[in-house]
Amino acid sequence: MDTDLLKTFMEVSRTRHFGRAAENLYLTQSAVSFRIRQLEGLLGVELFSRQRNNIQLTPAGEKLIPLAESSVLLEQRIRHEVAIADDRHYQFALGATPNLWDAVLQQKLPALLRRPGMAVSAMAHSSSALVRQILERSLDLALVFDAPKADELVTREVMSVPLVMVASEKCSEWNQAAELGYVMVDWGTSFRIQHAQEFKGMAAPVLKTNTGRIALDSILMHGGAGYLPATMVAPYLESGELHEVSDVPEMTRQVFASYLSTRKDDELIGDIISQLLGSGHHE
Repeated sequence: MDTDLLKTFMEVSRTRHFGRAAENLYLTQSAVSFRIRQLEGLLGVELFSRQRNNIQLTPAGEKLIPLAESSVLLEQRIRHEVAIADDRHYQFALGATPNLWDAVLQQKLPALLRRPGMAVSAMAHSSSALVRQILERSLDLALVFDAPKADELVTREVMSVPLVMVASEKCSEWNQAAELGYVMVDWGTSFRIQHAQEFKGMAAPVLKTNTGRIALDSILMHGGAGYLPATMVAPYLESGELHEVSDVPEMTRQVFASYLSTRKDDELIGDIISQLLGSGHHE
């Protein structure tokens, strides 16, 4: 049976509200309702009695709760503990947004791969998808630029990423750089807000992307300007292929790590974060 259906059932039974369950799972309310109908269809019983805003478990729903919990925990145990081909006995699922992989994690991943007894699953998704996967227990740790708001998660700031505006030609002002063709990278909500405040009246970008690597390649190949991580552009500034725009603010993005508060391995999570982020700008 699809454990996503069981996880959705567990969240609705916990909140007794389809809307709140949808919000916590980062799904639409219609998707939650559909999953519950699917599960009821598979089992041939009604799991909830619905009377206006009053949602109660039926006797069948009450019986399903411990079974659903056991099934979800069994899936997690299988994923974590079953040996894989090279005899590594623990599989760790790590997720981050595409721009974070580009900015920080891609070059840090080898350190984690060298960890004894661990196999790593590395996933790139949107922040909302990552949070949903954490809540559904299909992901162990998520790294994002915008701190998730979910009571079930432990979220802490773990590092910062300095961003600098670079251009393919020497520019003393941001409007000169923008005329080269501005590339807008989505570095998260806080960045978008600050960017809009700092650069009022800027023309529409020629390219929008959620990965720094696409932006960097575009600027190097076709010219232009945009905000990119200082570590990513350092070699190109040194070689003279790119130039830092002088009169614009340096923006810094905080990175947050999130995982389920019910986990019993806080020490392991902290150790993995330290090993993964290594020599970054730690908090």
